[in-house]
Amino acid sequence: MAQATGELRPGGRTAKTRESVHAAVRALVEDGGPSAVTMAAVAARAGVHQATLYRRWRTPEALVLDVAAGDVASAFPVPASGDLSADLTAYLEHLIDDLARPGSLGFLRAMIAAAEADGIGAAQQFSRPRLEQFQAMLDADGASELTSVDLFEIVLAPVFMWALLSGIDVDTTRSNGPDVARIVDTVLAVRTHRQRQRGSR
Repeated sequence: MAQATGELRPGGRTAKTRESVHAAVRALVEDGGPSAVTMAAVAARAGVHQATLYRRWRTPEALVLDVAAGDVASAFPVPASGDLSADLTAYLEHLIDDLARPGSLGFLRAMIAAAEADGIGAAQQFSRPRLEQFQAMLDADGASELTSVDLFEIVLAPVFMWALLSGIDVDTTRSNGPDVARIVDTVLAVRTHRQRQRGSR
C-alpha cells in the first residue's frame, strides 16, 4: 500500500532523511521564498533522490506545508490544562501576538498552496496534527460537546481572516485585533447550548 503524503516512520534513516529535507526547505525559503522550493533544489541540498521526495511529499507545496506545520507545532504548542476558558484565552492571545510578526501567515499560505496544488487532502494531511492538539485541549476539560473542527471554525477561521484582510501593526494588534473574550465566550456558549440540547432529549 502506498505511503501517505509526508508520512514517515519515526527514528532511524527515515527520521534523518526528514530532518535533512526540512533543513533544505527552510534554507531555500530563507534564500528565495516558497517559490524557490523545487524538488530538484531540495534533493540537491538534502542529498536525497528526487524519487524519495515525490514518493513522500508529491509536490513542493506539500513539502513547504510539512515544514511549516512542524515548526508551528514545536514553537507554538496548544495548552491543555483542563480549563478550556483559560486555555483558549492563552492560546488566542499568543496567536494574535504572533500574527503581528513578519512572515507569520506562512503556515496558512502554505496550507492554501498545498490544497491548490495537490487537493484538499494534502492540506488536511498536515493540519491533522494541529487538530489533534485542539482535541487534546477539549479532552482535558471534558468538553465532549465540542470538536476540534468547532474550534477551527469558531476560533481559528475568524482570527486568520482578520490577519489576512487587515493591516496588521505590531504596536496596535492587541487594541485593534479580534476580541479574545468574545471568541472564548462564543465557544463556551456553543458548548452550553449543546449541553442543554442533550439534556432536553
